[in-house]
Amino acid sequence: MIAEIEKVNILERLRSGEPIRLNDPAYYEINEVVGRTLKLSQKLNMSSDLIAVRDILGDIIGKTVDESTTIFVPFYTNFGKFISIGKNVFINYACSFLDMGGITIADNVLIGPKVNLVTENHPLDPDDRRTLITKPIVIKKNAWIGAGSTILPGVTIGENAVVAAGAVVSKDVLPNTVVGGIPAKFIKSI
Repeated sequence: MIAEIEKVNILERLRSGEPIRLNDPAYYEINEVVGRTLKLSQKLNMSSDLIAVRDILGDIIGKTVDESTTIFVPFYTNFGKFISIGKNVFINYACSFLDMGGITIADNVLIGPKVNLVTENHPLDPDDRRTLITKPIVIKKNAWIGAGSTILPGVTIGENAVVAAGAVVSKDVLPNTVVGGIPAKFIKSI
């Protein structure tokens, strides 16, 4: 069984949502990515130039960030490798992306200040609580995520949807709708 687990890269297993325990023999690979991201994040958050911010974030995520996209620092991520950002995206100040489960942001998305995108969770069982369980977040084209919102693991925000400021989103948001509150609930159609 262990030999079979080791054949599949731990990063692939992490992204697929397979539970990952701290005693996994390949866990060091996750720590290596986190260490690199922490170093680059310091450089990112000390930058005062929007082009440099885009370039450094591109280095963190391993993909070019389109020149039409704007990111205001500070910006926080614990992993970075599983973030994908489209064109003409705006990410405001002090956002936090915990992306071990994958975060996909489509074109023309607006993300307000202090938004938290959290793809990581843990089991309720206290004996297994340090195990990492991940589910992706997908934010579709033209969505607007309001200030201080939190999007939880496994959530898809539909095209043109709006998440009101301060909302905690634990379920998918339909396209062309507005949701708000804790937990977020349907408010109206657009």
